[in-house]
Amino acid sequence: MDNFSELENKIGINFKNKNLLKQAFCHRSYLNEKKDALLENNERLEFLGDAVLELIVTDYLYKNYRNPEGELTGWRAYLVNSKNLAKIAKNLGFEKCLLLSKGEAKGKGKGKMIILGNAFEAFLGALFLDQGYEVAEKFVVKNLLAGLPKKLKSREWEDSKSRLQEIVQERTKTTPVYKILKEWGPDHNKQFIAGVFVADKLLAQGSGFSKQEAEEKAAEKALSESIFKDDKV
Repeated sequence: MDNFSELENKIGINFKNKNLLKQAFCHRSYLNEKKDALLENNERLEFLGDAVLELIVTDYLYKNYRNPEGELTGWRAYLVNSKNLAKIAKNLGFEKCLLLSKGEAKGKGKGKMIILGNAFEAFLGALFLDQGYEVAEKFVVKNLLAGLPKKLKSREWEDSKSRLQEIVQERTKTTPVYKILKEWGPDHNKQFIAGVFVADKLLAQGSGFSKQEAEEKAAEKALSESIFKDDKV
């Protein structure tokens, strides 16, 4: 049994289009070494899966919780965070299915986690195309949204961006805005610097291997600044 069949058995889903399943795990670096591979990289599927994921999570939160918009937005941001998606992908055994170049296959740490998070979104995009919205929704509810009440009670969802937004809104009645100030590197290994602004004032900057990570780091930096300890913004 190959890794893809093993994954299908584990998640209880049998793809009609096996090439679509493989494409979901095909990193662009793999095609640089396997130019004769009859596959596309997974970036278009990732783009689709990102939109499907946001719709499913938004719809679920709207139907099941009557909390204010700000809280629902914070919960959604936590759920679709690349770190959270990578953790779930790892638990599901996605790492065994990744099609990577030899160099990328040896990588560890943040770079590998970003690839896993992206693969989760690409897989969801492939699942949506192959099986439809309802199957994709069931997969997300089972693997991403299970145990949500416990996570919310522990405030595990409350990341730095959420905490910063709460503080800024309370003190200034405005919402912090994030902007990407700089990006560099190849598409498969880009790095970003994000700035967080309040009323056009730059509070802090942060860097990361995804826009989301850079924004989170900027929020962490802003929260650590004495400007907040002095109860001012």
